[in-house]
Amino acid sequence: MKDERIKKLADRLLHHSIRLQPKERLLIRGHINSKPLLKELIDEAYRIGAYPYVELEDDEISRHLLQGNVKEQLDTSSQWALKKYTDIDAVIVISGEGSAVDMSDIPVEKHRLQGEMMHTATLFYVNNRRWVLLNYPNNASAQKAGMSFDRYEDFLLSVCTMDYGKMEEALKPLKRLMERTDKVKVVSPGTDLSFSIKGMPAIICAGKKNLPDGEVFTAPLRDSINGTIAFNAPTIYEGAAFSGVELTLQKGKVTKAVSNHSIKMNEILDIDEGSRFIGEFAIGINPYILQPMGDILFDEKISGSLHMAIGAAYDEADNGNRSSIHWDMVLIQRPDYGGGDIYFDDVLIRRDGLFVLPDLLALNPNSLE
Repeated sequence: MKDERIKKLADRLLHHSIRLQPKERLLIRGHINSKPLLKELIDEAYRIGAYPYVELEDDEISRHLLQGNVKEQLDTSSQWALKKYTDIDAVIVISGEGSAVDMSDIPVEKHRLQGEMMHTATLFYVNNRRWVLLNYPNNASAQKAGMSFDRYEDFLLSVCTMDYGKMEEALKPLKRLMERTDKVKVVSPGTDLSFSIKGMPAIICAGKKNLPDGEVFTAPLRDSINGTIAFNAPTIYEGAAFSGVELTLQKGKVTKAVSNHSIKMNEILDIDEGSRFIGEFAIGINPYILQPMGDILFDEKISGSLHMAIGAAYDEADNGNRSSIHWDMVLIQRPDYGGGDIYFDDVLIRRDGLFVLPDLLALNPNSLE
């Protein structure tokens, strides 16, 4: 990366996303390949007058640890993590998402144990601290996205430094509409799903928690979901790549789940009582993200998409579902992916990925770009 582009990204993270203030304590969890960005973040944090702390993470080391971890070991790690997050004011997490498939041979039980044991500490900082998550470009993530490294790097930096202030303003009418909506209906090839979001808050995501960003999320009332949904973007979870995911739900619970890895998928869905219920419903609107990239930070913001998450709800839009997992799955409704509609209280709000209501036209790609 060129230095000026890294600096622009660091400025966006510190000044827009977490709004770092003098004398605040910042924890930066950085992938080992992200040193150029880490250095810019440290230097700018010092210029602000804040106190940066850094943890370096490495996929190969993490894989070795995950293979052998046991409950007693993770109990100590969880206590340390909770104390650490209690002592800081903000968190920046820089991931190396591209090598997720390297974890595919780790037993599900190991992933499950780590998720369960670290859940309390993770939820504490997610719900009580300012934080932002992004992925740093590497060869593996570029390959997953089907791009050369240079093209992927340019793309990532462009989409991470777009005008998120403009996006935030454009999302406000959609937030207001969602918060006065009761019934939602989603129709696409293989999909006919209905649920209620009555009384649930809708949360704007415009560069404060994720980079890239571009969505509004809420949560369905836990037992209100009925029907079938066919997701058309691949999803990676616990090191495995799932495609052709179709879920059937009755009174909120996933009663049937099929994919290219149906057995493993159902093992994950049986992790705990909440893992067959939905914790999130969201609408993606980023005009620069058009195709699945095998990276959920990008894929859940795809223009003309929606996504739902199996498992835990967020505190900001809490439908009461509790689980050690939060697994996002994406449905793209643009014509090149088969099209589809979203209805709020029987009124069409989006067709084939484009908003049709006058108050929402500013969310279409030609207005946001």
